[in-house]
Amino acid sequence: MQSKATSVQQYLSELPADRRAIIEAVRKLILDNLDDDFEEGMQYGMIGYYVPHRVFPAGYHCDPRQPLPFAALASQKNYLSLYLMPSYGEGQQERSFRQKWAKTGKKLDMGKCCIRFKKLEDLALDVIADAIRGVTPAEYIRSYQAAVPAARAGAARPGAGAPKRAATRSARAAKAPLPARARKQRSRKAR
Repeated sequence: MQSKATSVQQYLSELPADRRAIIEAVRKLILDNLDDDFEEGMQYGMIGYYVPHRVFPAGYHCDPRQPLPFAALASQKNYLSLYLMPSYGEGQQERSFRQKWAKTGKKLDMGKCCIRFKKLEDLALDVIADAIRGVTPAEYIRSYQAAVPAARAGAARPGAGAPKRAATRSARAAKAPLPARARKQRSRKAR
């Protein structure tokens, strides 16, 4: 569930006391291990940690007005979540993260980049600290650009160009020949 909070302090103040204590503890861990060129703020209804436009002017390829997301912390309906984007874009980082977590003996409830937890004790805090500390903004940007074609192409400056690129892609797709399977399906329908 996305919060409408416009600041981290507002987000925290809206949480029940038990959840606030857990989120604040994980937040402190993140801030203690985060490189100075990352910033904290509200992003997508969560507490976000991101590469600001002053460091990566192109921003996030899905919405160039947004800074490049790196991590996020949220209170969901049935659990708390920690999102670690480097593990999503880089297969080796995810494998290494999972291996280190397994060595702790704690159960890992993780999707591609979302760690779900209910108590602070559910988390392998040293593994999370290593994951946050182990990636500089420059390394993260390189990994992101390698994984996302739109980022490699030099996504537009904040607030500019995204609709034009989408329209250009659509126009190219409309002119492109249909794959063989689609041509067969179209000819069957015409009969």
